[in-house]
Amino acid sequence: MALDLGDAVDHDPSLEGRFVFLVKPRSPPPPPPPAERAMGFTERAVAAAGAAVISAVLVNPLDVAKTRLQAQAAGVVYNQIWSDFSCYPWCNPGGLKLNGLGPSCSPECFQYRGTMDVFYKITRQEGIFRLWRGTGASLALAVPTVGIYLPSYDLLRNWIEEYSDRSNPKLRPYAPLIAGSVARSLACITCSPIELARTRMQAFKESSGGAKPPGMWKTLLGVLSSRQSSSHPERSRGYHLLWTGMGAQLARDVPFSAICWAVLEPTRRHLLGLLVGEQSNAAVILGANFSAGFIAGVISSGATCPQDVAKTRRQIEKDPARVLNMNTRRILLEVWRNEGMKGLFRGAGPRMARAGPSVGIVVSSYEVAKYIIHRKQAEL
Repeated sequence: MALDLGDAVDHDPSLEGRFVFLVKPRSPPPPPPPAERAMGFTERAVAAAGAAVISAVLVNPLDVAKTRLQAQAAGVVYNQIWSDFSCYPWCNPGGLKLNGLGPSCSPECFQYRGTMDVFYKITRQEGIFRLWRGTGASLALAVPTVGIYLPSYDLLRNWIEEYSDRSNPKLRPYAPLIAGSVARSLACITCSPIELARTRMQAFKESSGGAKPPGMWKTLLGVLSSRQSSSHPERSRGYHLLWTGMGAQLARDVPFSAICWAVLEPTRRHLLGLLVGEQSNAAVILGANFSAGFIAGVISSGATCPQDVAKTRRQIEKDPARVLNMNTRRILLEVWRNEGMKGLFRGAGPRMARAGPSVGIVVSSYEVAKYIIHRKQAEL
């Protein structure tokens, strides 16, 4: 007697009278549907830009916290006092209610001790809206970056998978890693000056009460004007200063992207296989992609935190002569000698807390937007 289990079991007639369960090997992941492959770069870029806006606004406070913690460790002082600032009772020395001006404040008032402490002190000392400091630069960065990054990744991954299916099947598992690395490199090189402006805007706070802090363009002009005060202006290379820290940024973002997509793709396909099988809808696509993106974002951001520390230190350095002598390896060695492992992972908490939902939001919003565009085009 034999038991027929359809596709899951094969029956061998020579073993009549026995139950035989021979599980067939799992087939390779299915390629993206033809409609998805047919989407052009412009349609993908529009979907990616919308996803980037949502993510940039929601997670900006965590980015500010991460940058402040890393900048403080690098020597940026946050105890600047202005004339109309009054100490709060909880930070006066000895707990005395002095109701005095700034000079009576304890230095501990301005030392950040963790992510929640950054949120609390920025809200009390600078106002809650400063947690969204640099959001304009984040949007200016996120829209073109993600608009280049995700469509380029999609197209490169599809091309590599098609090539591997025709000529080299062993290459297929590495398609997300290769495509992610190349796409991220293109996006980083293109948008590095905006990343520089955002980092500086988040790292520094103004010392004059009530004054409007400089925006993105003024911050970039300040980077260029610093060459005039340098003792060796000819070594400052002019507009090349706008790409300060690009090497450190590539050293951070390319491994981040490679790890992220190498984790995200199999996780997403596994979740979609469990949740939907042959059917799909926006809710399932949203849930599977957000979950896979969250997991991949946390893992990849934690693994690349030392490179993020190096990038931040390079980009907040205001001495052009010192900037030209800095590189990622030297910065990491200096941090290791002075602060140890803790220094290399400074700001890892808010970075991972930011990257998880950020990647989840961007990827899920992007995939849902593509799904909606597919449906609209099919109805036309």
